Amino acid sequence: MGISRTIPSRGSSDMPATTFHWIRVQTFCYATERKELLEEVMEELLGDAEYSEEPTDSEHGNTMTILEARLTKQRQFRDLFDRLGPDIRSWIVDDIGNRVDEDCMFYMRLDKQKAVLGSYEVAHHGDVIAITGKVQSHPARKEVAERILTEFLSGMGDHSPSSEGSS
Repeated sequence: MGISRTIPSRGSSDMPATTFHWIRVQTFCYATERKELLEEVMEELLGDAEYSEEPTDSEHGNTMTILEARLTKQRQFRDLFDRLGPDIRSWIVDDIGNRVDEDCMFYMRLDKQKAVLGSYEVAHHGDVIAITGKVQSHPARKEVAERILTEFLSGMGDHSPSSEGSS
């Protein structure tokens, strides 16, 4: 039940040189879920970036696995937001005041179950793939971080993963 999408070509050259210090992509695989499905989602979402799997015990004593990646390269940031698509990028820009905090941290959540079914959608509940990042902002102020992230996302254009070839 993989997600099949063609990765769009790299973004335009007028985007900020560096947008984030890092981005963390994290989800939890509970004992009742099929880990291989979540591994496929992470691989599709992250491309060639690696992720780790950490087995742990839940608060109810069941075994669960934390799947987590830490992205540190501008290419990885662009690829991640390319994969999320223009609708989610536009939603982030429209909601930028709620997506970036006073410490220049970016937050958003994707619906984990919809991602397993092949669709990335913003979630407002707990069963999610969490995406958190530290926006590189000089000076380190919320307004500057919002502007940098807006320019980054708007500079990506309206890439459509299905209309561009891979590179």
